[in-house]
Amino acid sequence: MLKTVANAVLFQCGWFACVLGGDSLWLLVGLAVLALHLLWISAWSREGQAILAVTLLGTVIDTSLRTFGVFHFGAPGPLIPFWLIVLWALLATTLRHCLAWSAQPWWRASLLGALGGPLSYYAGSQLAGVSFGYGTAATLIGLALLWAVIFPVLHWIAGQLAH
Repeated sequence: MLKTVANAVLFQCGWFACVLGGDSLWLLVGLAVLALHLLWISAWSREGQAILAVTLLGTVIDTSLRTFGVFHFGAPGPLIPFWLIVLWALLATTLRHCLAWSAQPWWRASLLGALGGPLSYYAGSQLAGVSFGYGTAATLIGLALLWAVIFPVLHWIAGQLAH
């Protein structure tokens, strides 16, 4: 129970540090959260594989969304900003821990993804100055549909790499 609560609190600390700090020294907070998480986990190599897989998939997804004009960041570049990549890694730390309850049944993950994904992007956009290329309502609806699929897939990936 204590580790679950610590996982949730650390994730939120890392989330705020990344979103508010952007690509600054505040990213060290997010990286410290990742390091603490890996120190607490006994099967750190498996956890590391899950974090890496989720981070890579998330980077591809959000970079694609950037390429198609869904997101507009202040800085130009082909990839999403590093702070958003770290956020994907931080999300991965929650899948088998504080958000493990949402993995089964699959519709629970889908529902949480459809609600939580767009809300996180919206909050992040307001705090980090990211704009939505297709307007707020259309983008949030699209993100809800996307995250209804992505979140169960992320849980599946984390589960497959646990064995």
